Formats: sequence, C-alpha cells, structure tokens
Amino acid sequence: QVPLVESGGGLVQAGGSLNLSCAASGSIPSINAMGWGRQAPGKERALVAVVTEGGTTNYVDSVKGRFTVSRDNAKNAVYLLMSSLKPEDTGEYYCYASLTTGSLSWNSWGKGTLVTVSS
Repeated sequence: QVPLVESGGGLVQAGGSLNLSCAASGSIPSINAMGWGRQAPGKERALVAVVTEGGTTNYVDSVKGRFTVSRDNAKNAVYLLMSSLKPEDTGEYYCYASLTTGSLSWNSWGKGTLVTVSS
C-alpha cells in the first residue's frame, strides 16, 4: 500500500473555488496515472479527473471546463483546482494513483476529503 494523503476540502458557496492536494508517501513504486474520484451522497465512487505521467488529462463531462487536474512528478503529488462549483459537486473526494512495481500493477486510494457546496 502507498499512503495517499489529501488536503484542501471544506465548505464553499456555489460559484466558488477550492484547491485539493494529494501526495504519496512512503516507499513509492512507479506511479502511472494519478487523479481524483468523487463519491456523492448515496452514490458510488467514480473518477472525475485523471492525469497521466506524461501530463495528458481526462475529465468526466460534468466537470469539464470547471476542474483542472495537475501533478508534480518530483513530489509524487496531484492537485485538483475546482472552479464554478455547483451543489452537485458535493461529495467525498478521493485521491487516486495507478501504481506499478515489477510485474505488479494496482490502484491506490486516499481516505478522502469532504467538499460541500452550498446553494
């Protein structure tokens, strides 16, 4: 397991912005993609933004144009800048990393940070 520690969640009004950060710690194998998942109340967790090691990004349609994912490979960190937030963006946000060591590959998730967007 590679611990992923998130920070930056909180309460914000609709239309506002929040910045999430996540860093991997401990003995770190090769990190492939990193990103963020979201679990809204009563729903399953799903990825909303992913960035590859080379910097290619992908977003779900609901956050395109409003969220920006980036990473710092030297720091084993990933960030999520969320703008024009909507009440439906409310949920627990989890840091995600796709990892490889030798012939083994697996996904790791952080413990989550809560984002609440009030209307």
